[in-house]
Amino acid sequence: MSKSARCFVGLLAIAFVVAGPAVSPAMAQDGAKDGKAAKTARDWSPTKLLFDNDKVRVQEVTFKPGDQGPNIPRPFRIIRVLKGGTIQRTFSDGKTDNVVYQTGEVKVYEADKPFVPKNIGKSDIVLYVVALKAPKK
Repeated sequence: MSKSARCFVGLLAIAFVVAGPAVSPAMAQDGAKDGKAAKTARDWSPTKLLFDNDKVRVQEVTFKPGDQGPNIPRPFRIIRVLKGGTIQRTFSDGKTDNVVYQTGEVKVYEADKPFVPKNIGKSDIVLYVVALKAPKK
């Protein structure tokens, strides 16, 4: 990654970390109005949609022990680990890898091919995910 791209990602991560607490209470109040939490378009129940527009999607994702996520392509994303643990990623070709998330760390991922994430630990994992959307043409 070039120096300017790293700088941009760093500034973007800081902006979302700072903006997250400001957006979350407002979104929580909106969810309280209709009596249920906002959900993603994929309607995967452990995911809380905190913010969504044409440029970015912000979610809080909770994996309970043994939980698996959907097999979807992942865009460029920044993940802040609210509660750490180990996720096993299984790709369509059968290959797997384990990703260890430490509470408090921030990880930046380029766009990935589809995989199934699974919590292989004994405690919940909670991630704050900021995913950038591709510009519309």
